[in-house]
Amino acid sequence: MSFWEYANPVKFIRTTDRLLPWLSVTAVLCLAVGLIWGFFFTPDDFRQGSTVKIIYLHVPSALMAINAWLMMLVASIIWIVRRHHVSALAARAAAPVGAMMTVIALATGAIWGQPMWGTWWVWDPRLTSFLILFLFYLGYIALWSAIEDDDTAADLTSILCLVGSVFALLSRYAVLFWNQGLHQGASLSLDKEENVHDVFYFPLLVSIAGFVLLFIALVFLRTQTEIRARRARALQARERLA
Repeated sequence: MSFWEYANPVKFIRTTDRLLPWLSVTAVLCLAVGLIWGFFFTPDDFRQGSTVKIIYLHVPSALMAINAWLMMLVASIIWIVRRHHVSALAARAAAPVGAMMTVIALATGAIWGQPMWGTWWVWDPRLTSFLILFLFYLGYIALWSAIEDDDTAADLTSILCLVGSVFALLSRYAVLFWNQGLHQGASLSLDKEENVHDVFYFPLLVSIAGFVLLFIALVFLRTQTEIRARRARALQARERLA
């Protein structure tokens, strides 16, 4: 079975219809277990106190905010190279979900930063690049809405996505590029010898899994909606010409 078979809208909808119930239920279970475990059954940190528990929302949402844009980048490149409409519509569908993840990350970061740094916001390299990424999300969504022709909108938003990817990567690796920033290093990393303590680590992994599955389920659902909306616009156009 070829991956490109799912560029067929009918094939995509049939497949995702089968997957969505399982994804949705698993996402809800992971989120419930991870957040309840993290917020109610883990101890306070000896330095940060109960504020440390914000990581169960902040880290997964920040992770998904960045990776949602990277997923949009891949989908946009597929559109540019292969002209598969499902990929362009999937990128469009992911943008509002990624923007919401960015809002959650910014808000929870501010809630954590106020007691830890003594301020709600600082122009730290990572925070600044993250805010710019959010503005790119808003611009991407607005550009899709402003252009009537879907193919033209897909072309222009794909270019915007390529440019915005710089800030998606900066928001991930800014701590490595600018050592003077206040933001701490990554809580989870494959190249680190130590992550957060196991008592926080395992519920955090469950929360991340919940956010990932929720993102996938929402993107599938929104992509189906975009495909059906595109069909409806095409039928309306044919009726006007008839």
